Amino acid sequence: MTITHVLLDIEGTTCPVTFVSEVLFPYAREALFSFLEANAGDTEIQELVQQTDQAWSQDTHPEAIQQRKELTDARQITDVVPYLKGLINRDIKLTALKDLQGRIWRSGYDHGELMAPLFDDVPAALKRWHQSGLTLAVYSSGSVPAQQLLYGHCQAGDLRPLFSHWFDTRIGAKQDAESYAAIAQQMQVAPQNVLFISDAIAELEAADAIGMAVLFSDREGNPARECGRFERISDYSELDPADDSQRA
Repeated sequence: MTITHVLLDIEGTTCPVTFVSEVLFPYAREALFSFLEANAGDTEIQELVQQTDQAWSQDTHPEAIQQRKELTDARQITDVVPYLKGLINRDIKLTALKDLQGRIWRSGYDHGELMAPLFDDVPAALKRWHQSGLTLAVYSSGSVPAQQLLYGHCQAGDLRPLFSHWFDTRIGAKQDAESYAAIAQQMQVAPQNVLFISDAIAELEAADAIGMAVLFSDREGNPARECGRFERISDYSELDPADDSQRA
C-alpha cells in the first residue's frame, strides 16, 4: 500500500542522541529545584508533582525507597527533586517528569540558551516530504510540548508547521503495538499507509506488528547500530517514503 504518513522518532532519528543526554537532560536537572520553587503555586505544576509523588510511592528501586525514608513530615513541593533527579539518572521516562522537563526547556529555548541540532539532512527532507503531500507526525518519549520546542528552535528555524500530529507516551508505551494502533486511529489512516522511523528495535517490532512500514535509523553516535531484520537508513536526502522499492 502507498505510504501517506511518516511517523518519526526524535532522539537518534532526527536529532543526535547527545543533544538530549548531554544538553537537555543536564539543563533540566540543574533547573528543577528553582523551577518548582518558583512555580509552587501553579495548579498544573502541583498536579505534576502529585503524579510524581504517586509514582515514587510505588517505586521499588532501592534509591527511591531510601529517598522516601528521608522525607520529613513537613512536605515541600521541592521534596520530589531528588527523586526526579534519580529518574533522570536511571533514564526512567515518567510522563510527569517529561512534562516538567518540557516546561523548563521552554524557558531555555525562549532565552536562546538552547537550540536543537537536527541532523543536516533532516530539515530539507521534512520540507520535501511535506511539499509532496505526505502527512508528518512525531512519536517520542519526550512530551509533546518538548517535541514542539525542539522543532520550533532548530538550526533551520521553526519547522513545527510541517507536522500535523504529535504523540508522546500519553498514548502508550513506545514498545507496545497498541500504541501504534492508537496513533493510526487518531491520524485516521490505515497502519499500512504509515512509515515509522526509529533507532529502537523494540519500537520497530511494535509498529511492524500492526502493519506499519518501518525503517531502522542508523545514525552516527547512536548507542545501538544493529538493525536486526529491518532495513536501515542513515540519510534522508534520497528517501522517498512513498517508493516501496526503497524499503524492499
